[in-house]
Amino acid sequence: MKKIIAVMLIGVLFAGIFTGCGNADEGGASSESQTVATDGSTSMEKVIGYLSESYMEENQNVKVTYNPTGSGAGIQAVAEGRCDIGLSSRNLTDEEKQNLTETVIAIDGIGIIVNNENPVSDLTIEQISAIYKGEITNWNEVGGDDAPIVLIGREAASGTRDGFEEVTGTKDLCQYTQELTSTGDVVQTVSSNPNAIGYASVASVNDTVKLLAVEGVVPTEETIQDGEYKIQRNFVFVTPKDEPLSEAAQAFFDFAVSEDAESLITDAGAVPVKK
Repeated sequence: MKKIIAVMLIGVLFAGIFTGCGNADEGGASSESQTVATDGSTSMEKVIGYLSESYMEENQNVKVTYNPTGSGAGIQAVAEGRCDIGLSSRNLTDEEKQNLTETVIAIDGIGIIVNNENPVSDLTIEQISAIYKGEITNWNEVGGDDAPIVLIGREAASGTRDGFEEVTGTKDLCQYTQELTSTGDVVQTVSSNPNAIGYASVASVNDTVKLLAVEGVVPTEETIQDGEYKIQRNFVFVTPKDEPLSEAAQAFFDFAVSEDAESLITDAGAVPVKK
């Protein structure tokens, strides 16, 4: 009986060895589960979602995670080594570029949004600037109803806010009624207030709000890519400057900037960078 048991154990041992060899031939270490952590811009939620879902379908041993903390927090997270790739909806400052590298993966229009009941459909950049600086305070001054304008914007660390204020010349001058921490909150707040105006990534705008033309130009893929629509900014991957990415993170990064990703970026509502 002891001999029979010993033979059976030896058989199990050999089976395990051959099974292990088979896995190694099929990829070895690469078959182990790997995680790529991204952190940052809430405006990039759809873009990173489309990219990561498509990538994970083709690479089932890789999990790409997303922490929607805002551009500033995402930049800080990658600088401190708490994530692989930071997501920013603004370009890096000269100071940040000392230790970090930016790679533009897409272009995003910043849409000017109002409540669906608002009759206004088009504003100039000058009018938008005057509204947010508190120089225009009633909708009837720009062709709307006789009602006070409620100014909705993003928090100070937001890349969307940074891009909006840079283009409109309103940096540190906006008289916000509310400063919100996510793109979704801005859209929801404007949708529930007939007198509100806000700004949000075009990729995140839905039919619960009205998207305005700016100086007669509606934000579309064509008008954003050729620069005709003026209120726009870059979507950026932020990585360490002098430290290589992990193998899994580098592979995902390479996919995100490849031509294969362009249709996914378009589907997410953003605009691919011209190659």
